[in-house]
Amino acid sequence: MSDWLHNLPVPLMALAIFAFTYLLALAIFAAVTMLATGERAKSFRAISPGMLPVLGIIFGLFVAFTAAQVWSDNDRASATVSREASALRAVVLLSTGLPAEQQGRLRDLIRDYVEQAARVEWPMMARQEASLKAAPAALAEALQLVLSMTPQGPGQQTAQREIIAALGSALDARRQRIIISQAEVNSVKWWCLYLQAMCELLVIAAVHCDNRLHRDCDGAVSQPEWPPRYC
Repeated sequence: MSDWLHNLPVPLMALAIFAFTYLLALAIFAAVTMLATGERAKSFRAISPGMLPVLGIIFGLFVAFTAAQVWSDNDRASATVSREASALRAVVLLSTGLPAEQQGRLRDLIRDYVEQAARVEWPMMARQEASLKAAPAALAEALQLVLSMTPQGPGQQTAQREIIAALGSALDARRQRIIISQAEVNSVKWWCLYLQAMCELLVIAAVHCDNRLHRDCDGAVSQPEWPPRYC
């Protein structure tokens, strides 16, 4: 269910969430209205409307805390992906200082790594199935290629050193993005949010269950009175 909802376009996702919310509110209000008869109606009327602002503030705090964690994870993920892309770009640019054969091989390995990450790792991260047990073969081979080369002159020595540092940064960024992909909002927070929302809807329904318009004996629409007058 969660994967189905997350894979929807944003407009359809918003529509599904609002539809579920309002259907739930309608069901709760209908249930409370059916129960608000006789002596139970007097009990419901005893609930103070002053509870509504307090419950609303608590619900807002739950939403804010949950959203803050999601926004923080999103910012960390964006920064990590940018750092990984910058490191790989640096490797490609620095490879111009290597011999032609090694330069071509290094660029091919970087291209293979990017394609593997886009086709395999990102879908696995979306399902929280990505693992850190095995290093990416393309980056590991690229690192071994650079370490095994014998630099000719100070220029190649500098390029080799910087490429090794950039590959290390890319590996670290990959590790960070996989860790972030496995982060999620604690289920306790979700259940607290759901329960608070249910309590808010129940209190709203109980407070307003006797405020519906009804028809008098002569057919005129008016506000209900208490105790009710029967024809």
